[in-house]
Amino acid sequence: QVHLEESGGGVVQPGGSLRLSCAASGFTDFPFSSYALNWYRQAPGREREFVAAITRAGDNTVYADSVKGRFTLTKDNAKNMMFLQMNSLKIEGTAVYYCNAGRGTRGYWGEGTQVTVSS
Repeated sequence: QVHLEESGGGVVQPGGSLRLSCAASGFTDFPFSSYALNWYRQAPGREREFVAAITRAGDNTVYADSVKGRFTLTKDNAKNMMFLQMNSLKIEGTAVYYCNAGRGTRGYWGEGTQVTVSS
């Protein structure tokens, strides 16, 4: 069973930075490198929203307009890990951040890590 675990959340002031990590395990049928990887977030009282994605080959990334130019998604296939570097954080970035791995009809989620941006 695929398991995803996020870490790196915390409290940061506006303009600050955080680096989120997603550790993945349990890939018995298909390797981690064959999954499309995504970050989502859910703010209080709002629906979960897309933040960033990286292709299986790792050669292309896509970002929500709200984070473009400030967030960077990377992955390390050798370590089965994905990262989200978040710079110039804004108050509206306060949310629970989730990593997601998808392949065809298979989709897996972590339990999330809380990011709070507050002065």
